[in-house]
Amino acid sequence: MTPLLVGIGIGRDFVLPRQTLFTPGVVRHAVVDASLSVGVGESVGLIGESGSGKSTLVRILLALDRATAGTVEFDGRPIAPGTASSLRWFRRQTGVVLQDPYASLDPRMRVLDIVSEPLRALDIPGNHTATVIETLDRVGLTMAVLDRYPYEFSGGQRQRIALARALVHGPRLLVGDEPLSALDVTVRAQILELLAELRDEMGLALLIVSHDLGLVDHLADRVAVMNGGRIVEQGATSDVLRSPQDPYTQKLIAAVPTLD
Repeated sequence: MTPLLVGIGIGRDFVLPRQTLFTPGVVRHAVVDASLSVGVGESVGLIGESGSGKSTLVRILLALDRATAGTVEFDGRPIAPGTASSLRWFRRQTGVVLQDPYASLDPRMRVLDIVSEPLRALDIPGNHTATVIETLDRVGLTMAVLDRYPYEFSGGQRQRIALARALVHGPRLLVGDEPLSALDVTVRAQILELLAELRDEMGLALLIVSHDLGLVDHLADRVAVMNGGRIVEQGATSDVLRSPQDPYTQKLIAAVPTLD
C-alpha cells in the first residue's frame, strides 16, 4: 500500500525539573525509536495504556511537537513543527478529532463559525456556508443547527460537529485521539458506524488512538501496540488481537472484560 504518513525512528525526551540546585534534571523517554506508517485509504489503530506514549507520538506525527530523534514524512515530503504558513499545505491534508467534544468546541461560537473555521484559517476558496452545510449533512446533521451553540447539543451531536470541522476542508488523513471515550455506549456505536461510512465514502486514511480494543478491532486494518514509549508489536488487526506475540499485548488483551 502506498505510504501516506510515515514516522521512522521517532524519539521524544523530556527533561524533568531538578530536585536540587546541584543535580541535573532527570530525562524521561516518552517515545523511544518508534516507527509507524499509514497508507493511502488505510485505517491504523494505535493502542496502549495511559502514559504509554500514544498521544506524544501522534503530536509528533502531526507536527505539533518536535521529535528528539527520527523523521516524519507526509506523501513523501518531510514535516516538522514550523510556522503556520510553512505547514498550511500539511494542515489541509489532515483533520483531527479530540477526546472531549465539548472541550474542543468554543462555547461562544455558533456551529457555522466552528465548522467553517478551517476553511478560513487555511485560505480555502469557495462558498464556505454551502461547504459547511454539505459537510454537516455528511455527518448526519441539518442546516438547522448552523446558528446554535455547542451547549445546546448532546455529546453525540457535539462529536458530529467536531467531525464536521475535521472533515470540512477535505483532508486525506483523519486522526482521532480517543474520539469515542467521552460518549455513552449507544452514541459510541453510532459514531463508530459513521467513521466507517466516512472512510469508505471519502477514501480517508484513519489513525485512531485508543485504549478501546473493540473500536480498533471494528475500524482498523492494522494495529500498533505501545508500551513504555515503544511500539512493541504491530501487524494486521486480526493477527495482533487474536494471536498476540508480545507478552504486553497478551496481558492487554487478557485484561479486557468478557461475558461467558
